Amino acid sequence: MPPLSLYQRALGGPAYQRLAPALARFHGLSGPHRLVGQVQVEAPATWLGRGLAWALGAPQRAVQGAITFELQARPEAEVWTRRFPAQTMQSTLREAAGRVVEHLGAARLSFVLHESEGRLLMQLQQLHFCGIPCPAWLCPQVVAEETGVGDALHFRVQATVPGVGRVVSYRGHLLVPPGIAVAGASA
Repeated sequence: MPPLSLYQRALGGPAYQRLAPALARFHGLSGPHRLVGQVQVEAPATWLGRGLAWALGAPQRAVQGAITFELQARPEAEVWTRRFPAQTMQSTLREAAGRVVEHLGAARLSFVLHESEGRLLMQLQQLHFCGIPCPAWLCPQVVAEETGVGDALHFRVQATVPGVGRVVSYRGHLLVPPGIAVAGASA
């Protein structure tokens, strides 16, 4: 049996099994994959928000259109390359102590995963910016959730920093074809 994927390990077997089929397929992918879909991006709310978005490699303009998502999934790490209509954003994710740790530009974010009625919710636990821990009073409010409808993974991501406003906000969907091989599945 192939090794479990990063998300299978971080979420745990029973919760992972309750995910909507499109989510389970996506987060069980192994190797290189290219998925397509649609996205709507909101611009950062302030000039400081734009500066923080730039430091993260996140979109800085409001756009709507096609998104291409390139995944390099290995058991030890996943590289996510999101090709928005006006910008490319890349991050590397690893599992550590039951959490998903994402390196995104100058930030390192640590998330706890939760399953709720087939949805995947990511709850921010820690943030380091340029290697410095973010104090609790300055920690962003993050919405990171995914739902599955048919063969589509719907996503919504938003980060709002106290005193700065919206830094990142995008939502949309990716098509996750049925029948693709996933990690941890019997052949």
